[in-house]
Amino acid sequence: MENRRMSDDFIFGTRTVIEAIRAGRPIDKVLLRNGLSNELFGELYALIREYQISFQYVPAEKLDRITRKNHQGVIALTAAVEFYRLADILPGIWESGEMPLILILDQITDVRNFGAIVRSAECAGVHAVVVPEKGAARVGDDAMKTSAGALNLVPVCRSLNLVDDCDYLRESGVKVIAATEKGTTLYTKSIMTTPLAIIMGAEDTGISPALLRKADELVKIPILGKIGSLNVSVAASLLIYEAVRQRS
Repeated sequence: MENRRMSDDFIFGTRTVIEAIRAGRPIDKVLLRNGLSNELFGELYALIREYQISFQYVPAEKLDRITRKNHQGVIALTAAVEFYRLADILPGIWESGEMPLILILDQITDVRNFGAIVRSAECAGVHAVVVPEKGAARVGDDAMKTSAGALNLVPVCRSLNLVDDCDYLRESGVKVIAATEKGTTLYTKSIMTTPLAIIMGAEDTGISPALLRKADELVKIPILGKIGSLNVSVAASLLIYEAVRQRS
């Protein structure tokens, strides 16, 4: 009989993962062995596509490092929270009569930074945090601990395409600003009293050029010391709380 579980962080085995997806269990990513192909895999792959779950083909050695049990070439990394779509969240913010404040995280893969950002976001009343389907920090136990439980309170929206979501926000009347050293406006001079989405990028790569082009405004945080940039979680907190200050 197939072993069903080894850890709170992952499940393994083709049938077990299929059942977990159908049961609505939050899945962060499914790892598939290179070359895997059989009838049951076809059923799994169809579900992955239907539920828009992130997946990756990996060598068998990587799967074996996670568990030596009979994983059958399939391991699902479980998520600590349920994921949403931005289009399902934004209408509810409008209907509640509140001024939207959205945080978009582009290519931020460090789990501790991600957790710290979500913690600040919850404290500041951010309505949702948007992350890409691929190239984002894993929303597992480590992220939950770093967020001090904030991940249970702030909706995390997974995006198939951040550029498209920025278009959606702008068409919905939300101003989109991007924090970047390329900005010409000091963040304290940007008007944040309107419906707002703030884009933050990874410390090493920054915000992707395609996403920068979608921003209504590029803002910068002044750096007066010799180190060229702030930790992204600190920078995100500054931007978020500037919006809170202006709205107060």
